[in-house]
Amino acid sequence: MIKVSVMYPNSDKAFFDINYYVNTHFPLVSGLLGDALIGVSVDSGLSGGTINEKPAFIAIGHLMFDSLKAFEDSFSPHAEEILADLPNFTNVQPQVQINKVEI
Repeated sequence: MIKVSVMYPNSDKAFFDINYYVNTHFPLVSGLLGDALIGVSVDSGLSGGTINEKPAFIAIGHLMFDSLKAFEDSFSPHAEEILADLPNFTNVQPQVQINKVEI
């Protein structure tokens, strides 16, 4: 299984609408990726390593797939539409990391 993590770095100039991300963007992505998408979660940053420290990321979206091929085959045809929705909830350029889930 693989997990695609889409991480939105925090900064003083960052804008991020978590309600839109959870209630509009993620359902859009889920609908487009279909059955290839086997799990999702969204993390909303609360703090860094200490309570008073800003979180490194405003939010992190996680998408789970059986394989890298399943991700590529489902995402590629819809990449343009998914990416076009980003300005509706953020001005932040996300960082993406693909991981093999070990546990």
